[in-house]
Amino acid sequence: MANRTVSVLRTHDDRLVPVAGVYELDGAHTSVEFVGRHLMITKVRGRFSDVRGRITIGEEPESSHVEVEIGAASLSSGNDDRDAHLRSPDFFDVERYPTITFRSTAVTALPDSTWEVIGDLTVRDTTRSVTLQVDFDGADVSP
Repeated sequence: MANRTVSVLRTHDDRLVPVAGVYELDGAHTSVEFVGRHLMITKVRGRFSDVRGRITIGEEPESSHVEVEIGAASLSSGNDDRDAHLRSPDFFDVERYPTITFRSTAVTALPDSTWEVIGDLTVRDTTRSVTLQVDFDGADVSP
């Protein structure tokens, strides 16, 4: 039987991009991190470990789309008391709003090989437009 190599990459406008299709996020290798101010003097860093979603890559990469869901209760800042407070109604209110969502509205190639992904981020019952700078570091076929 012949060995056949499958590529998930292609070149578009001199950029290496994934082949058009739908890609599921690998939750075991994905995290969403945050930085918040505490008393306006120090930064608190944390992460959400429950992240799932899909990226749909279009034939034209600018027509691609991203949808992500984050389990709000999965947050961790390295301090159990602070995490309990962040999960409370004072902040994320994970009982009433268990999911944080992001849905892209535009994808734009930037000159330095990065991408700009604009989309709607919904936390609790508030939706705001956010702009993310994204680097594509490559891809491979999962065993």
